[in-house]
Amino acid sequence: MWLFDLDNTLHNASHAIFPAIMANMNDYIARVLGDGTTPASQDAVNAARTLYWRRYGATMLGLVKHHGVRAEHFLAETHRMPELAAMIRAERGLRHLLRRLPGRKILLTNAPHGYSAQVLRHLGLHRQFDHHVAVEAMRVHGHLRPKPSKLLLRRLMRRHGLTPSRCVLVEDTLANLRSARALGMRTAWITQYLRVGDAVGLAHPTKTLNRPGYVDVKVKSVRHLPARLHRLR
Repeated sequence: MWLFDLDNTLHNASHAIFPAIMANMNDYIARVLGDGTTPASQDAVNAARTLYWRRYGATMLGLVKHHGVRAEHFLAETHRMPELAAMIRAERGLRHLLRRLPGRKILLTNAPHGYSAQVLRHLGLHRQFDHHVAVEAMRVHGHLRPKPSKLLLRRLMRRHGLTPSRCVLVEDTLANLRSARALGMRTAWITQYLRVGDAVGLAHPTKTLNRPGYVDVKVKSVRHLPARLHRLR
């Protein structure tokens, strides 16, 4: 079974989409931290966003826990992009590529379903996945547990009757790959859309793009996966 991330794995989210999400997120946090009339300062916004990202793995979880924000509202507001189709950049031939990879495929994304479904359809990949697991579905015992949660990955394995050693997680984010490897999954790191030190892309910024020990295969593009299958079995 192949588990594919979406942003910066199957398309270049750093080109325009991540900057738009970041701007929407900053505006949202400024309103939440403000006094109801005046938004919070940019310094306060940056501090809160960074703190919650490091503590919980997702800024949204900190806002939900400490400020009573509804996750659904946060996701809808931060992923509001009327010109989304024009912002998407991706390689050609992805549909053919996915068909060449043996086995079933699940899309596993920390993005909301509405957004990720639009991107998949624009890329022509909406029929290539047996299941589409977006962040709204990443709940364990009623609590949101997005990647890199090991609880989420264990629940996913149980729900779909999967054996970790027979699964490959394809991702741009090292923290997610680390969790998958800890559970016994194979891991493939996609690097072509990453910017070194980019907190959105890497989750935990790194100074280099050297392959960590928990990554089985490091490739620039998903196009290179068929040639590396022997390393993922």
